[in-house]
Order: sequence, then C-alpha cells, then structure tokens
Amino acid sequence: MQILRHYENTPDDIRGGVVVMGNFDGVHRGHQAVIGKGAELARNRTEPLVVVTFEPHPRSFFRPHDPAFRLTSFRNKAHHIEALGVDVLMVLTFDETLSRLSASDFVKYVIVDGLGARDLVVGYDFRFGHQRDGDADFLKKQAAAGDYTLSVVEPIASADAEVYSSTHIRELLIAGKPGHAAAMLGRPFEIEGRVQHGDERGRQLGFPTANMDMDGYLHPAFGVYAIRAGLENEAGAYEWFDGVANFGNRPTVDGARTLLESHLFDFEGDLYGKNLRIALIEFLRAERKFDGLDQLKAQIAEDSASARRMLRVRAAGAP
Repeated sequence: MQILRHYENTPDDIRGGVVVMGNFDGVHRGHQAVIGKGAELARNRTEPLVVVTFEPHPRSFFRPHDPAFRLTSFRNKAHHIEALGVDVLMVLTFDETLSRLSASDFVKYVIVDGLGARDLVVGYDFRFGHQRDGDADFLKKQAAAGDYTLSVVEPIASADAEVYSSTHIRELLIAGKPGHAAAMLGRPFEIEGRVQHGDERGRQLGFPTANMDMDGYLHPAFGVYAIRAGLENEAGAYEWFDGVANFGNRPTVDGARTLLESHLFDFEGDLYGKNLRIALIEFLRAERKFDGLDQLKAQIAEDSASARRMLRVRAAGAP
C-alpha cells in the first residue's frame, strides 16, 4: 500500500479512482463495510482504491487536552487498512488550514481537482469541512452536478442489532470487556509501539516484561489481560506469541506512571527498541496492591497460568 501525505500533484495513476473518506479510528466492522464498498467498486471498474483519512484525529486538534481516546495509532490504523486491499492511503494533515476549508472547497480542491475522484464512498455519519458543514446530503448535491458518483454506506449492526461504533467500543474497553470489543472490531484491540527500558523489576521477579507507554491510546480498564504479542522482524512481518500483561500504575511498587507491561511466554531475546503489537484477548482481573513482592510474584505466576489456559482453549477453538 502506498502512503501519500498531500492531495496536490497527485500522481496520474492514482487520479480517477475510487475514493473512500473517513477518520476510521479503530477500523471496526462498520469502517470495514465502508472500505469494502469502495473495494467492490474499484474491482468492478478496474480503478485504484484510495482511502483518505486525517492525522491527527480532528478531535485531538480541536480538544487537545481531552483524555487519550484513540483506538488505533496511525501506524496501527494503516496496518488494518492495508489488510483490506487498499492501494493508496492518503493521510491529510489536520491543521488550522484544513480545519478552515469549507465543505465546498474541500470537495473542489481535494476530491475533484486533487484526486479526480470518479466514485466517492462515505459512511452515513461522515462530516467534514469548516464547522462540520459537509455531510452525506451535501455530497449528494455535489455529485448531482456531475463531478462524481456517491455511495453512502448505511449503519452496519451486529446480529443483536448493535450498531458498530468507535464510541461503543471505547465503552466496552473501559468496562474491561475486550472480548466484546473484539466482536465489534472484527479482531482484538491492539496497542502498538516501541518497547522502552524500565526498572527491570519484572526480570527480578522471574517474569521479564516489555514496557510500553499508551500515548494517544484510549486507556482500557486497569488490570491483567491474556494477550497475543506480535513482534516485528527485519522484513516487516510479525511473529506472534502468547502472553500476559498488566496495564495500570503498579500500586505494589508505587508506580509513578501508567504503563502496559507485557510478558511473552516462551520468548528469549532482547525486545528493547523493537516494535510490538499487543492484542488484548481477555480480562483476567483488576489491578490491586499486594503486601510485598513475594505475594506479587505468586500472583503473576497464577495470572500467567490462567492466561496460558485461556489462550490454549481459544486456539483450540479457532477455525
């Protein structure tokens, strides 16, 4: 998948394709349906499939002091969008200039002049332009002028009529329900980032951990999780390991900051500086303070055994 950062001077082999627009935080099942509609059109017309998204997320630009809320970092979002067969990901910098662009100017300069879109696909709730003055109805009126054809994907719901939404997924993760969130995402919730140096207390306890900050990511419920950890190799592919992780403030050792600490089962090697994808599979227990390191070590051993059992059962039941 090719990644572009500017709509000006778009290469000729990309212009005239199918364009799908959205923030796509989480790339959940609803987002997948929107991009899937674009993929269907691109196949039928033998045209490139271009997804347009925005970084940083507009909410981060307008409300920079809000608590972290993102379900996907840009890198993680790009992984999941690429997996949907997208040819080009155009990442527009959401800054003061773009925020002041009217909906009509956005259509003219980005969609028509910049991308030369023949087909445009959006979700039913997509908003854009200065003060969010553009929506699906506005795009329909523009399409009627003959600039492009428009497809609007209506809400997609689960079998029990829950509409797939980033907001609901955030609520599930905060409530300690990663399994329910995974059902809406279409895969487990992941945190992706570089492994940092820590105080090596996990190694001293016999359970070395890979420590990662959650900068920008939504904070799920504090506690212990059964996980799958993807380690990126030199070729850019991922090798996956079972594991157990703690997310929280580490009250037993008077932790000063919030960390995700992951222990990979049956792994030997140096993880410092490596890129990891940590998928939260199941919530095991809430974080709590123990009466010393011996009690903490015993609990980690119990948590590890529980995670191994749970992941083994899950793997056995996989298709």
